Amino acid sequence: MYTTQSQRPVTVPDLQRMKKAGTPIVVLTAYDASCGALLDAAGIDVALVGDSLGMVIQGARSTLSVTVDDIAYHTRAVRAGIKHALLMADLPFLSYATRNQALRSAETLIGAAGADMLKLEGGDPPVLDIIEFLTQRDVPVCAHLGLTPQSVLRLGGYKVQGREDAAHAAIVAQAHAVAAAGAAALVLECVPSELAREITAAIDIPTIGIGAGVHCDGQVLVMHDMLGMASGRRPRFVKDFLAGAGSVQAAFEAYARAVRERSFPGEEHSYAG
Repeated sequence: MYTTQSQRPVTVPDLQRMKKAGTPIVVLTAYDASCGALLDAAGIDVALVGDSLGMVIQGARSTLSVTVDDIAYHTRAVRAGIKHALLMADLPFLSYATRNQALRSAETLIGAAGADMLKLEGGDPPVLDIIEFLTQRDVPVCAHLGLTPQSVLRLGGYKVQGREDAAHAAIVAQAHAVAAAGAAALVLECVPSELAREITAAIDIPTIGIGAGVHCDGQVLVMHDMLGMASGRRPRFVKDFLAGAGSVQAAFEAYARAVRERSFPGEEHSYAG
């Protein structure tokens, strides 16, 4: 079975090889060098500097106020702490609305801050154009479908997506489209587990689930959520891995082990159609 547990860094092609080998991909958010080092020591495959930092670090009500400079600051910090994990950074709200904006954002986050891969939300034609534009310029891109937090105002809140037949079909079509446009991976957030299973089997790029069931090629959680630190109501898809673990390091290791054993997420963390 393919494994990335070695001294060399995880690469974008490694993610494809892991999908092919059936090796679950472990992804966790990080925002500073210290947590990046702990994440790295736990053998987590991908560190994501998510625009979730707007809520868990800055205390905002959504991710919409996060800027490219915010992401760059935290990406540089995490870069200093990791040697093994692939470093993915979010493109924040309206930072890729045009090709020129996307290119400038990529220059900042990859060229200056040290990210290995960028994540953006959506699968409509304007976003597909940006995915193709960036990948043609050797910028690895991870797409994000389902519940897209940057669309929270349009969606009217953080709601499960893809339950109705038309919405189900639309997300499947978008998954094929982002893969065809050149995306190297796909995050599926808050969709029924059977929809995620269908997409994972149908496309060649790895899927990373958050609230999308156990059948994705990998899983991602927000670090503050899985450590029980986030305020407010805990989402259904979250498990507190710090409870009973004894340390943050042990919690990260328990999370990585649970994802690789496919014991997380369980049915209690997943959504039905």
